[in-house]
Amino acid sequence: MTMYGVHAGLQHTTTDTLRDLWRKVEDSGFDWISIWDHFYAATGNDDAHCHEAVATHAALACTTTTVRCGSLVYCVGYRHPAVLANAICTIDHLSNGRADLGLGAGWSEIEYKAYGLEFPAAKARLDMLEEAVACVSSLLRNEVSNFEGQYFTLVDARCEPKPVQAKLPLWIGGGGEKRTLKIVAKYADGWNVPFVSPEAFAKKCAVIDEHCATVGRNPNEIRRTVNLGLAYSDASLVQQFGALSEHVRPGVLAGSDEQIIDRIGQYVEAGADQVNLALRAPFDVASVERFAGAMKLA
Repeated sequence: MTMYGVHAGLQHTTTDTLRDLWRKVEDSGFDWISIWDHFYAATGNDDAHCHEAVATHAALACTTTTVRCGSLVYCVGYRHPAVLANAICTIDHLSNGRADLGLGAGWSEIEYKAYGLEFPAAKARLDMLEEAVACVSSLLRNEVSNFEGQYFTLVDARCEPKPVQAKLPLWIGGGGEKRTLKIVAKYADGWNVPFVSPEAFAKKCAVIDEHCATVGRNPNEIRRTVNLGLAYSDASLVQQFGALSEHVRPGVLAGSDEQIIDRIGQYVEAGADQVNLALRAPFDVASVERFAGAMKLA
């Protein structure tokens, strides 16, 4: 069965506004709410108005009662996997077993430079991602963890208390077909990619299947999700995404309710198990509620 979620950006908003949004999303029948991990707004310029992700993830866990509480995705370039694993364990307890942990290689160079962090080349960032996923997976699921990599080391490391869930889901975000999707095939319980067309989503799903065959894994074990914009008008699209509007347009739900339902059907046919509405402040709650009504979520 297809699940539906909301991925709400943390930029240019308030914590009170976020809590109100989360409650309305949950009351509207959605299955999932996730946060992102940025220190600067995701606009590509020097815009620093953005709430911190781990604290907001915890607030999400405490504000809601039924939705999955996800992250899409924490950046391994400035989140040590052991520190992050311990934080997510606590968030799982705060949510009574509803937390999901997403990891990604990171892309916002301006954040790294602002805080004096090295921004490695893509290969190094993906190497860090693979090591971090291995570390987090072990810390969450094994009593004792040992790992020696180029970027991270664990020595008889423990992460206690363990999550409420027997197997807290690990997600990987990104669409790189040669490396990122191979890491997905090896480690992930879930995969997420934003703002792609149904055709591009289907192609990436096929690549995951190929990587799963290579590593000897059942591809049906990986939940596949897509983040899509929701804009009932071009004015709404520009208000939400500004200069990025044309870049994200292939992955934006638009038109009438019937057209949006048909478009979602194309993503489901392409392999999507879950569709998330990617929202940016000021949040258009009326459109979210309209969507939920059209999809008969409640």
